[in-house]
Amino acid sequence: MSAPVATTSTPLPPEFERAEFRRRRTQNWIVLGLLYAFFYMTRYNFAALMGPLSKTFGWTNTQLGVFETMMPFVYGLSVLVNGPLADRIGGKKAFLFGAVGVFFMNLLFGLETMLVQVPAVVQSAGHQMTVITPAQLMFGLSSGSVLTLMVATWALNGYFQSFGALSIVKVNAQWFHLRERGTFAGIFGVLIRAGLLLAFQVVPLLVAWFGLAWGFLIPGLCVAVLFVANWLGMAASPKDAGFGEMATGDATDGGDGPAGLGYVLRKVFTNRTAWVIAFGSMMIGVVRRSTVDSWWTKYFDNVHMAHGQTSSTFWAYEIVVWGIALAGIAGGFVFGITSDKVLGGRRAPVITLGFLGMAVTLALFGLCDRIGLGPWPAAVLLPLLSFFVNGSHGMIGGAASMDFGGKKAAATAAGLFDGIQYLAAAPLTGMGMGYLLDHWGFAAWQWAPIPFALVGALLLSRIWSVAPGGHAKAAAPAVADVRSAAAGKR
Repeated sequence: MSAPVATTSTPLPPEFERAEFRRRRTQNWIVLGLLYAFFYMTRYNFAALMGPLSKTFGWTNTQLGVFETMMPFVYGLSVLVNGPLADRIGGKKAFLFGAVGVFFMNLLFGLETMLVQVPAVVQSAGHQMTVITPAQLMFGLSSGSVLTLMVATWALNGYFQSFGALSIVKVNAQWFHLRERGTFAGIFGVLIRAGLLLAFQVVPLLVAWFGLAWGFLIPGLCVAVLFVANWLGMAASPKDAGFGEMATGDATDGGDGPAGLGYVLRKVFTNRTAWVIAFGSMMIGVVRRSTVDSWWTKYFDNVHMAHGQTSSTFWAYEIVVWGIALAGIAGGFVFGITSDKVLGGRRAPVITLGFLGMAVTLALFGLCDRIGLGPWPAAVLLPLLSFFVNGSHGMIGGAASMDFGGKKAAATAAGLFDGIQYLAAAPLTGMGMGYLLDHWGFAAWQWAPIPFALVGALLLSRIWSVAPGGHAKAAAPAVADVRSAAAGKR
């Protein structure tokens, strides 16, 4: 039985329309959003510097893949564990705790890059890289011990990074009504892409100007500054800002105060729809982390810059950097607004179409490389892929987690959706992708994620008509209709 679609004609509750409330929410967003963007910068600075790190230390793609396995694996486990914790202690405390750890881990990782006294001498031939002369390291350290040390540091960074998504979703579940959250997912996408833009555009410039270590030190210092701004200027909920408890129309029970652990776990982990979304998030993770979030920089380095950078590859690379960011932002808003205004809060239809878009784009990309059309197809197709990936990810991470977790369990839902995404992606897009590239090269790169995109489309199509429900007594009639429909689908 299909669930009826919520109408969008019912206005928001008047307390959400007040100018004073919206001004305070905007202030909250600025400091909260900037810190979240710099969380991304301090997570993806490694991906942006894969080429320089590989050449400095003499690391193969498989060794780089160890980082891309351990960090997301620790991150994925951490968001699952820390989701209920963030729901208990509140988004602000969780975010600030994570920021402290992110600062120290980036500081430490930057200092560890200074252990190289003389960089390695490497030679590349196709997808094979040969170390002619190993890197000379300080204190008589071996290359294996330094690799282990730096992997451990970056994995710990993943633990502290896990508080970012949990916290921002937890805080904004208090501040945004159900029928605003698709649009919120668009803003969520802006923050993600802004952070990636900082990583892929600004971090290489920092390294070119100051050296490899500063690609980690300066982003870490920015997180420290924004820690202070959030400590002073961010309110965890409207109640903390003096507006009182506000009914958001989502799948939460009424009442003040934090929810018990049993309530939080039941709310999320016994919901069939939440599990379908979680497994869809898993598929997004494989596509996302194997392409637009990490390995594309190594693709350019190995495929289009292997024999020196030309003006064509330079401009294509710059277009990809900005295109991934801007198209990702556009995808977040297009998917979010469509979900809110056209589909009455349903998320599955746009996510399903997003998966199909990913599959088609990757197939076209692979064909263009097979024909040998140079770097320009990448300048068009990687941003297009970002449009579909970020639009879909924003729906799951930014909207669905609040819809199905509600105010009291939003962080736990975000932990489930985000955690399972990273846990699935870690072995496949880390060491797995590195091994594939070392043995078969980038000719296989675009094709590998396509099956996962198709499985994701199939999964989300199964809940095409499901919209979130709620238990708040002040919910609007349209939301109440959706509530009963969603309950019937469980």
